[in-house]
Amino acid sequence: MRMGIGLAALGRPAYINLGREGALPAERTVEAMRAATWEVLDAAYAAGVRWIDAARSYGRSEEFLAGWLDERGHTDVTVSSKWGYAYVGGWRTDAGVHEVKEHSLDRFRAQLAETRALLGDRLDVYQVHSLTAGSPLFGDAALLDALAELAAEGVRVGFSTSGPAQAETVRRALALEVAGRRLFTTVQSTWNVLESSAGDALAEAHDAGAHVIVKEGLANGRLAAEPPETVRRVAAGRGLTADTVALAAVLARPWADTVLSGAVSVQQIRTNLAAESIPLEPGELRDLSALAMSPDAYWQARAALPWN
Repeated sequence: MRMGIGLAALGRPAYINLGREGALPAERTVEAMRAATWEVLDAAYAAGVRWIDAARSYGRSEEFLAGWLDERGHTDVTVSSKWGYAYVGGWRTDAGVHEVKEHSLDRFRAQLAETRALLGDRLDVYQVHSLTAGSPLFGDAALLDALAELAAEGVRVGFSTSGPAQAETVRRALALEVAGRRLFTTVQSTWNVLESSAGDALAEAHDAGAHVIVKEGLANGRLAAEPPETVRRVAAGRGLTADTVALAAVLARPWADTVLSGAVSVQQIRTNLAAESIPLEPGELRDLSALAMSPDAYWQARAALPWN
């Protein structure tokens, strides 16, 4: 199965995804969100999902995942996580600031220790969170050496991207070498029918041997909760839900090695995973591709989404 699950909207009480209201517990206590996370993970695992993605900034996502793995005893799951953002939301939905970004050697070392304290040797992939082309990481030799040391220990080192210049970031990051060896072997980027600008760069990354992970295939829930007319039409014609169609469009990209679901309920994970068995027709893919926005417009709209 190429679908995985990301815990951005489950590991903390607030996130910018649409469609969370009514799908999450009425009171988002730590205990209630842990139970909701385990329920979704159980349903995903039973359906064949074997890739789970977390991050230090996703509240208690690593803690929830570690507890689930301990309780269930699963040893066949690929676990990816990310460092670079710290969660500062205080488990509040109305926090003024939810996460703070820092790409530094000190942050990497501190967060790697925190991740390992929870996940131990179950950490398979560790990614720089939301790398941009202007990140200080590119000029920080000590940080790059530390990342290379982690890779030498057997953990795949990668990065995620955000913003209108994703393609530039992907190409620049995958060109990084330490001691003559390519540093990053995974890349996680946003790609969906509204924001497809990184597609060529991700195809190049895949062809070069990097494992490509696609996040935000539903545009933070916009394609499921407020689908454009084209998505609604294709879904209605197939008797499907909008989220199934939108994720099927991502899975149609041969370079997309792992496509993450951001589901927060069992029902959502079921309709998300249905995309695995729905090959779209060329005409449908052509019509969906016409929905692409300019990257600047897309990311401005995303930045305006409220934490909920």
